[in-house]
This record gives sequence, C-alpha cells and structure tokens, in this order.
Amino acid sequence: MTTMNTSIAKSFAAPSISRAAASALLAAAHAACAEIGIEAAIAITDAGGHLKAFERTDGAAFLPVEVAIDKAWTASSFGLATHTWNALLTSDPKVAQLAHRPRVVAVGGGCPIVENGQLLGGIGISGGNYLQDQQAAEAALRALGFDVAA
Repeated sequence: MTTMNTSIAKSFAAPSISRAAASALLAAAHAACAEIGIEAAIAITDAGGHLKAFERTDGAAFLPVEVAIDKAWTASSFGLATHTWNALLTSDPKVAQLAHRPRVVAVGGGCPIVENGQLLGGIGISGGNYLQDQQAAEAALRALGFDVAA
C-alpha cells in the first residue's frame, strides 16, 4: 500500500459575489433600466452560475425572466460578456458546439461580475433590445465599481 502525500492542498478559496453586493447591483441595474426606459428582468448569479438575486419589473414580460437568468449564467460560465459569444460561436468550429447548450445566450445583456480581475459571478438583463440590456448591465457594474470589459 502506498502512502499519499498529505501536504497537498485539498481545497481552495473561491471568490464569489456577496448577498449584499448582489442586492446593491440589483438596485443599480433597476435604476439603469429605468433611466434607459425599459421594463426588464434582472438576474445576478454567483461565480458558480447559481442564482443569487433576481427582480422583474412590473411591466416586464415573462420570457425575459429565463433569458436574464441564462445571460447571467452564460457570463459567469467563462467570464465573458454575452455579446462576445456570437463571434466566438461562429468563428471556431470547436467553440460552435457550445451553441447547442440550452442555457448559452449569445446576445448583449449578460456581463461577468469582476473585481480586481477575480470573477465573482454574472449579471443578466433582459427586456429591452440587446444593446439596451447590455448598456444597463454595464451601467450597473460601473455604478458599484466593478470591472467592465472594453
């Protein structure tokens, strides 16, 4: 019987968005949507893609609920904004297979939540057109001092 090395690290600390920050980001996103003039669903996921906070304005349709959650999930999955996925899915045959994943969303409105280069989760907004959703998500991130990819 061989002896295993017991000095190896068996776990690591993983950064993730706090409940308080998720709530504050939800409020900032709601304000950004109101300023743009859209009724929307807003979802915040943690670094593992699990729903952390959610809100839907009174006038938002029901379809944006799942779309917003999936935008946040997509953004947190690889730390990439959803508006970048369309080019990725069409440019590389190996990446194109991800287009068949039911939750991957390749239109604007989903952004990774990043602080000091560390992925904390994702935000997804759905209710306006793809550019309005993207602008609202980016405005919310900026309002709280999170990194926004260029």
